[in-house]
Amino acid sequence: MIRKILVANRGEIAVRVMRTCREMGIPTVAVFSDADRRALHTSYATEAYHIGPAPSAQSYLSIPKIIEVAKKSGADAVHPGYGFLSERAAFARACQEAGITFIGPDPEAIEAMGEKTQARRTVMAAGVPVVPGTERPLTSLAEAHEVAKKIGFPLMLKAAAGGGGKGMRIVHKDSELEPAFDTARREATAAFGDNSVYLEKYIEEPRHIEIQIFGDRHGRVIHLNERECSIQRRHQKVIEESPSPIMDEDLRRRMGEVAVKAGEAVKYVGAGTCEFLVDKHKNFYFLEMNTRLQVEHPVTELTTGYDLVREQIRVASGLPLEIQPMKPHGHAIEARIYAEDPEQGFRPAPGLLSFIRSPGGYGVRVDSGVYAGFEVTPHYDPLLAKLAVWAPDRERAIARMDRALSEYVVNGVTTNITFLRRIMQHAAFKEGRTDTGFIDRHLGGGKRPPPEEQFVQVAMIASAIRQYEYQRELADRIVTGMGPDKGPSKWRLLGRAQTFRARMGAE
Repeated sequence: MIRKILVANRGEIAVRVMRTCREMGIPTVAVFSDADRRALHTSYATEAYHIGPAPSAQSYLSIPKIIEVAKKSGADAVHPGYGFLSERAAFARACQEAGITFIGPDPEAIEAMGEKTQARRTVMAAGVPVVPGTERPLTSLAEAHEVAKKIGFPLMLKAAAGGGGKGMRIVHKDSELEPAFDTARREATAAFGDNSVYLEKYIEEPRHIEIQIFGDRHGRVIHLNERECSIQRRHQKVIEESPSPIMDEDLRRRMGEVAVKAGEAVKYVGAGTCEFLVDKHKNFYFLEMNTRLQVEHPVTELTTGYDLVREQIRVASGLPLEIQPMKPHGHAIEARIYAEDPEQGFRPAPGLLSFIRSPGGYGVRVDSGVYAGFEVTPHYDPLLAKLAVWAPDRERAIARMDRALSEYVVNGVTTNITFLRRIMQHAAFKEGRTDTGFIDRHLGGGKRPPPEEQFVQVAMIASAIRQYEYQRELADRIVTGMGPDKGPSKWRLLGRAQTFRARMGAE
């Protein structure tokens, strides 16, 4: 069995993994850069080690440094979280060669499915429908132009070595291809240390639906239903939910079978996710496979009752899967809380967090890696926390999420909390009419409501203030003996005054 785990990550995912380790009685090792000396994961872990400067290429992406810390600390296993080195076959192989258990799939499976173009070739051989595109990374801009002519616009440029919206660009015409190609390669290098990109046909107004799979070393692969991830900004998921509003038993069965088949093709071990685009006719196309735990895994945990990190650790130890396939129970929604400004194209908003009040109550979960007094730096993704809720049905889950967001207070930086409430309150979202263009189509790409809508909001606030003032005036007149001779009786006015005073005292 695994005795000590090094978590090769930072932020909320590092803390989340460490929490399960603590419940399992397993000591943990944190690694941190100069920018994260006071980060929450460094104090939560059993022990912590410095691994370099703030740039991730010199710290969290440095395989030799992390292996060195694992050996020095006596960690016999490494959990990569998501992002950074989580989908790097070279890292999984380095752990293997050092005699350290990599909590994830084997290097061969990562090479087959973690690299996106290889994944396309693998599933195509198994007869899985894929979005038309290149089967290998592009070698040059000239090749990109040649492929574009064959496939036709619009197109999507995507990083071959990773996901999470990094290294992705939509191209609508030939003149946009060169700047998009250069930008996508730069982003891919910064995020994954690999500038490989590929092209695929861009399907307009699709739903983005993924299937959670899990495999063990005894040849068993299962799926744990779907997650709807269509609400996105700049190709980065913002809201996730399970089950999907469009899912029926037949579609879930067919997509689940395809996902399991993809996992079985590479003898997949651990947690993985097959991502699909689904059109309005419920035709689905394989996009890619993420060979790691997903950011949005809490909605699967809330609708199954399973701790996916615990199962990752068990499977990595060689134990058979303990979890079983099951239908989703109730409905779960996750919202990503970012330090960013939706008004400025979701531009990151780093700064010092001066105050935080997290929501609570039945069915509310907060996964966070920050605290009041922590400084959000420009070096990493500005994700502050993930807010997830569960309820017996989707309608009540939406209401619970809106309530929880209304309780969330973060001072010191600009956040997207108000913007997330706009999503929850939008009629199209409530009706389940979502696709990957939802934010641009219905919410102005993040901009504030039009003037007339703002006017209505201001009028409602003014009305509430006037009602408050009116109640105070009534109370003051009664208390000072200036009760009116006309209108309601003094007994009724006195009752109102007492009720008002009691309410004010309670507040």
